[in-house]
Amino acid sequence: VQLQASGGGLVQAGGSLRLSCAASGRYAMAWFRQTPGKEREFVAGITYQGGNKYHAASVRGRFTINRDARNAVYLQMSSLKPEDTAVYYCAARSESYNTVSFARNDYDYWGPGTQVTVSS
Repeated sequence: VQLQASGGGLVQAGGSLRLSCAASGRYAMAWFRQTPGKEREFVAGITYQGGNKYHAASVRGRFTINRDARNAVYLQMSSLKPEDTAVYYCAARSESYNTVSFARNDYDYWGPGTQVTVSS
């Protein structure tokens, strides 16, 4: 399984970015983020079919996860805040699972991460 994330960058507070993750197959997938010295935290997840989506409380109403028919997953981020600054990772569960988990240990495949920096 190969995951490749893109779309990170530098943006001012209040701005928007869209992250993309190209996957080599179709899986239940999620976005996590991590800042130095902190645990990698769940941001948003989407089921195998795309019918169910989950967003962490800290991003709900500002971020939206979606997927398309070509196995890509997107994270649309709006109203960005400096505290959203992190390395963002896309992750996929194994083929045995169609549901989203909030636990990073439940994900078997990880992309290399993309930096998002929000300036104040």
